[in-house]
Amino acid sequence: MFPGAVAPLFIKRDKSIASLQAAADKGEMVLLVTQKSARMDNPAISDVYSVGTLASIVQITRLPDGSVKALVDGKKRAFISQNYDFEGSSLFTAMCSEMETVVEDEKEVEALRRLLLTELEQYVKINKKNELGNLSSISQIKNTERMLDIISSHLLMSLELKQEILEAVSLNQRLELVFSYLGVEIEVAHVQRRIWNRVKDDLEKQQKEYVLQMQRKAIDNELGDLDGTSRNELSELEDKINAATLSPEAKEKALSELKKLRYMNTMSSEATVIRNYLDWILSLPWDKPTTLCKDLTKAHSILNKEHYGLDKVKEKILEFLAVQNRTEKTQGFVLCLVGPPGVGKTSLAESIANATGRQFVRFSLGGIKDEAEIRGHRRTYIGAMPGRIIQGMKKAKTTNPLFALDELDKIGQDWRGDPSDALLEVLDRSQNFDFKDHYLEVGYDLSNVMFVGTANSINIPPALLDRMEIIWVSGYTEDEKVEIAKKHLIPRKKEESGLKGKEFTISDEALRIIIRNYCKEAGVRNLEREIASLARKAVKEMILNGTKSVKITRSNIAKYAGVPKFVNTDSELDDKVGVTTGLAWTEMGGDILYIEALVLSGKGNVVCTGKLGEVMQESVKAALSFVKYKATDYNIDPSVFEKSDIHIHVPEGATPKDGPSAGVAMCASMVSALTGIPVRGDIAMTGEISLRGKVLPIGGLKEKLLAALRYGIKNVLIPFGNMKDLEEIPQNVKSELNIIPITTISDVLENSLKKRDLTESGNARNSVGHKSRKKPINTPDSAAAR
Repeated sequence: MFPGAVAPLFIKRDKSIASLQAAADKGEMVLLVTQKSARMDNPAISDVYSVGTLASIVQITRLPDGSVKALVDGKKRAFISQNYDFEGSSLFTAMCSEMETVVEDEKEVEALRRLLLTELEQYVKINKKNELGNLSSISQIKNTERMLDIISSHLLMSLELKQEILEAVSLNQRLELVFSYLGVEIEVAHVQRRIWNRVKDDLEKQQKEYVLQMQRKAIDNELGDLDGTSRNELSELEDKINAATLSPEAKEKALSELKKLRYMNTMSSEATVIRNYLDWILSLPWDKPTTLCKDLTKAHSILNKEHYGLDKVKEKILEFLAVQNRTEKTQGFVLCLVGPPGVGKTSLAESIANATGRQFVRFSLGGIKDEAEIRGHRRTYIGAMPGRIIQGMKKAKTTNPLFALDELDKIGQDWRGDPSDALLEVLDRSQNFDFKDHYLEVGYDLSNVMFVGTANSINIPPALLDRMEIIWVSGYTEDEKVEIAKKHLIPRKKEESGLKGKEFTISDEALRIIIRNYCKEAGVRNLEREIASLARKAVKEMILNGTKSVKITRSNIAKYAGVPKFVNTDSELDDKVGVTTGLAWTEMGGDILYIEALVLSGKGNVVCTGKLGEVMQESVKAALSFVKYKATDYNIDPSVFEKSDIHIHVPEGATPKDGPSAGVAMCASMVSALTGIPVRGDIAMTGEISLRGKVLPIGGLKEKLLAALRYGIKNVLIPFGNMKDLEEIPQNVKSELNIIPITTISDVLENSLKKRDLTESGNARNSVGHKSRKKPINTPDSAAAR
């Protein structure tokens, strides 16, 4: 604090408050000195400066927080001459003496006074934040020392400099110190002004550019014909288009769209559409093929490692791959793997991709009804996007991936078009080198893509089916399922369940029981679920009971797997009148059908129940016509057809059934019901019937034979025309079945009906008008056929 200044002091230190109060009580002045370090709470005499300012106490105010506000008036400079009990007393006390000011040269003092006022005037003009107030009132002060003290108290100097000015004995020296400070501050202010001017110019330039840009955008919004996109951004986009390996058509289209974008407002919806379009063009692989693997031995080992069995399927796949490697082309064929669920069709497609080194892209076509899913939407629609083919190419990031088209037989159609029609161009090698997606509007080369389709049946549009090579993937035999479970399913489920080593095992006998009694299917999907369930139960038992390992055996399978879902009782294989076991092919694999016939009093009507399709109903009519034609040969009274109704029923009425291969079974059921001769329960049959009594070939022989084997039926009647298909049947299946070829209905009846005299049958059916005859069912026709 300098003399001549009036200032408030806020005091909180108890010793300082006590000292202040003591001085006020005695009406004395206080010496205000500055601590050298403000961090000390109880300073010694050496911790304060020796020179300070004597000040009178104008007012003391007690504040609520215990501190004191004192208004003091600086009077004169003084210094500590002698201290007594500065530290030990409860007060800060010391002896002080007034400090005299020495004037070395009065003329120099006057000159310094004038220079100081001149500098001060410049300082005040430059530094607008000073606290000097009215400069004219300061210049009117005659006492130079008093003027200097007032100026010094208001300048923003450092504590050390102020203390130096306060301690200086010579007035000349004090004036020089203040004058030097003002000179330095004025020079610094000039430098700051120059720097600020430069920065200000830059800011004004940037602000000007910003304002101009905003004005241009405003004009663009009004006129709508100027480019609102950054020029640098458009230049980068043009560089990307020129650097990309686009086809000539695609490059021309992209540059044309970019030209439109230059003259569009960036806020318009059309500009967003064009930008998205260019992003799609640049993100597609136009000339980025993957190096393919041509090692057939490696491909063969990958197929064997990832799939057990399916030898014929693997052989055909390797044939196609061999031709591809030789010609370095996909040769215009598209593989289509057809078979029941769970036999590994999709995983086979992925294995082909692994074997050939192609990127694998899969998408399901099941339930798709919109043609735009394949060809894409035109850009006129909001939210338009390319079709799934182009999306798959972007995902693959290569021009020669493998596309797995799942569920080809489940494509739908409605008013939006037929997706299968759009696939014709995709799968046709004579067209897909220039595939046109509605969104891209330029040709895209799909000729290097390998397409592999999967389906549960060949219920595929004929035009689409014509473009594909069908590979039948049949169901697995019981032995194959056991091996698949041991090599693939059990290790996989153990790993997923956190089981290691021998903590979880399933014996071969238990596996066969699971296959027979818990999951009768063509594939292994339900088998995998059952094994997963057993693994989870094993983990639970190990945690709850502290068991170290769980082994599933024949004796404890019911404990872990529960009640068997399928149980073949001996009664199902009993001989029954009017009940024949037929064999059927379904999308889920092979299955058996129990065809029941019943003769009732009536008027010659034929009733068909069991949700039979048109073809199966026609088989019923054909079988009935043949039985009527041969009635006398089979000891059936022809009048029974006028007096009785025949009811044909196929159980599981909620399941739709269709197809001609149940014709022979229906005929046998009718003859059995009309003659009373039981049909053998240990025999199953399949075959289409003609009006001449011929048995015609059928499809799905392997699945039907596997179904018979699953249900414990050892004798199977098949059309003679299907004998050639036995080459595709595994030897272990043929060795376990007694396969009997049949040519005519007489062969069917001879092998399926119980051997007994038809006299009994005639007596058994007298209630419905049968006439007893003693002609055996083994007619000369059947003998000749044999």
